[in-house]
Amino acid sequence: MLMNSPHLPAFTTRLKHYQQRVDRALDVILPETPTHGHSLLEAMRYSVIGGGGKRIRPAMVYAAGEATGVDQDILDAPACAVEMIHAYSLIHDDLPAMDDDDLRRGRSTCHKAFDEATAILAGDALQAHAFEILASGAVQIDDSHRLQMILLLARASGSEGMAGGQAIDLAAVGQTLSLQQLEDMHRLKTGALIKASILLGAMCSPDVTDDDLALLGHFADCIGLSFQIQDDILDVTADTETLGKPRGSDLKMQKPTYPSILGLEASRKLAREQHRQALAYLESLDQRADTLRQLSAYIVEREY
Repeated sequence: MLMNSPHLPAFTTRLKHYQQRVDRALDVILPETPTHGHSLLEAMRYSVIGGGGKRIRPAMVYAAGEATGVDQDILDAPACAVEMIHAYSLIHDDLPAMDDDDLRRGRSTCHKAFDEATAILAGDALQAHAFEILASGAVQIDDSHRLQMILLLARASGSEGMAGGQAIDLAAVGQTLSLQQLEDMHRLKTGALIKASILLGAMCSPDVTDDDLALLGHFADCIGLSFQIQDDILDVTADTETLGKPRGSDLKMQKPTYPSILGLEASRKLAREQHRQALAYLESLDQRADTLRQLSAYIVEREY
């Protein structure tokens, strides 16, 4: 089930629906009119709403929720929360102290459009806001599940997840990593938030079982890895206009990547293998999980 399958039109329509839905919810959560006389909220909206984005992580929340029978109205809050965490990470990753990028999603990065201090504060505020959303009544679930969701997102964002992976990534510049070391790094930097997105959607269901969560967690591990492999491939093969960020930036910064270790064709093969494994973990789930299956195919076939 890859992108040339007959299921693609239905999936792209579904993905567009998810994108529009989370965009509407984000627009309400981050109003245009600031309450104070500074540009912080403007910078937050610039990074979350104004620049578009594929909204893959919110789509994962919605798709996993649907696979476990959750109403979409309940999924809006966790979908917004993971997109805010993702946006905060991009703002900070682009800073001069980290990747020092000038272009993100086809336009100036936050610190270029505003300034470094505002960009740092915008990232900080988005991270805090994500947890505020989960902690508030916006998530219509019982307090026990709410606490588990907050804990899950915190771990995925911190030293055991995304931030820890970024620290390893920065330390790896100019170094030679083994394939296992590269995988370990990306399971934290990229995979942890992807896994959290899948599990947050499923955890909104009062009927979800531990076995369901285990299978979905394994599925998420696979698509998290295939997502990063495809990102590394696109950094080599796609043009800057398509990517929305400078082509070859990983190579320029001497970052270890899958193509640099395995080569392009072996990297593509590994991504497809992760896709096949992901589908295997969903075999016991019914047709409600079809969007998750199609999402996995999209990840390894996307062009940006």
